[in-house]
Amino acid sequence: MKTLDSIPTGKIQRASKLISTGAKVGINYLKYNVEKTVGNADTAKLNLDKSNAEDIYDSLKDLKGSALKVAQMLSMEKSMLPKAYVDKFSLSQFSVPPLSSALVLKTFRKYFGKTPNQIYDTFDLNSVNAASIGQVHKATLNHKKLAVKIQYPGVAQSISSDLAMVKPVAMKMFNIKGKGSDKYFKEVEDKLIEETNYILEVAQSLEISKACKDIPHLRFPNYYPDLSTDRIITMDWMNGVHLSEYDIENASDKIRTQIGQAFWDFYMYQIHVLKKVHADPHPGNFLISKDDELIALDFGCMKQIPDDFYVPYFELADPKNIDDIAIFKEKLYELEILTENDTPEELVFFTELFHELLSLFTQPFHVENFDFSDDAFFGKIADLGERFNNDSQLKKMNGNRGSKHFIYMNRTFFGVYNLMHDLKAKNIKINNYKTL
Repeated sequence: MKTLDSIPTGKIQRASKLISTGAKVGINYLKYNVEKTVGNADTAKLNLDKSNAEDIYDSLKDLKGSALKVAQMLSMEKSMLPKAYVDKFSLSQFSVPPLSSALVLKTFRKYFGKTPNQIYDTFDLNSVNAASIGQVHKATLNHKKLAVKIQYPGVAQSISSDLAMVKPVAMKMFNIKGKGSDKYFKEVEDKLIEETNYILEVAQSLEISKACKDIPHLRFPNYYPDLSTDRIITMDWMNGVHLSEYDIENASDKIRTQIGQAFWDFYMYQIHVLKKVHADPHPGNFLISKDDELIALDFGCMKQIPDDFYVPYFELADPKNIDDIAIFKEKLYELEILTENDTPEELVFFTELFHELLSLFTQPFHVENFDFSDDAFFGKIADLGERFNNDSQLKKMNGNRGSKHFIYMNRTFFGVYNLMHDLKAKNIKINNYKTL
């Protein structure tokens, strides 16, 4: 894979890159219009999605930063995006062009005033993993293997301008209207800014690993504040394979359940006990060790869950509350899904929509044990997502629905559900966290 000697950091540079990509997408649509006229419309649409996904990703992977992070977030929305986009954007989780050796050395001199070899016994200038915000290198110190994460130059400074550029696309994709949309983008911006603060990430990593250390079959690296700065993090090197590369097909049901239970307990313990959650559950943040234990990494994106959101959110996981229309509507108001300004048509439409959605999505919480390998359950979620995406009535409605806290809480649950399904985890104890 090629390395990068520089990353566009100026607003004009980054905007120019996206404008050129927009031109390529425009050409793809011209080709699509010709192809669907003279050939098969379904094949033409698949070719359009593939071409657009490749062109957009090729642009974002060179920009890196929050623009690429948004693609990473979208790759987890398997029920919303066409498969071509999911497949291509998922590469942003741990496989993008790394920084060149010269740029790595320049970063160390800037933040440590030293070269890597003046800090560690050994340091490999070739990265072993590159994602949206940073890349990882191998190092050793005092006979200990270390992983050193380096943030890409200019990432923190370009967040606001990047989000301003992708905002029109995001608003169209999520049916968000202009009025009242700022709170959602501000939530994303604040979280992305936090993710670029590596001092905060180290503190959060130490906090969560200490709080969750007794969860069975779950491991964390040690973190080294003295060898970290606001742009560089040093931690233990953890041996394992990324969750997405783990050979789950040849794993026994016992192993699948063991890994799945550790993953589920990790998230439920954070949500229900700590009221703070690792809101970035994609495969690049988890490894499976040779002993079939789960290793959790990267705590840059942590979501604090306020009580005034937590309480109604999980009260709607109770089927008694879902089936009691008065209580159900009361909780929808508390969660800002329904508002006092809604028309009678909107009240009926969104009450029915969320009743159907929550009746399905909360099913794991209605039982003591749940089978996340159930293709029928996930097929229903995919079908529901596709139906909503194509609902002409929904597109006419104001899509600004729900508390800003939904953005990262829903992202967390969609990610957890999808990874549990990928693990084919069966017989998972839903409330096991209460005994930990």
